[in-house]
Amino acid sequence: MITYKINPIMEECRKLITPEIKKQVDLCVAIANRVYDLLEERGMSQYDLACALGETETEVSGWLSGTQNLTIDKIARMATVLNDDIISTTSSKKPQTKNIDQMAAEDNMTYEKRKPTTNRTK
Repeated sequence: MITYKINPIMEECRKLITPEIKKQVDLCVAIANRVYDLLEERGMSQYDLACALGETETEVSGWLSGTQNLTIDKIARMATVLNDDIISTTSSKKPQTKNIDQMAAEDNMTYEKRKPTTNRTK
């Protein structure tokens, strides 16, 4: 069994990481992983992507390793070259789910509204 020493300096640094920074790191890693997946699917190398973008391989490597900031512009340029959105946005509203009884009741109400009425007068 391997045991690791805990570095107290690193532990202090970890305590200072805000939720926003953690989210930023998570998003950058997810985007880089998606780009790597797309490169593999298309049989492209990081060098091929750099050439298609008119950038150096070092620059693209920096984007995908997290040593340089990924901007919307950079993501959009990669998305265009790779012909994929890379990231997608979602609505913050959760879709409402209905059970079968609710759907049946709504259908019945809709039917009642559409049902012709007969006005009989004597």
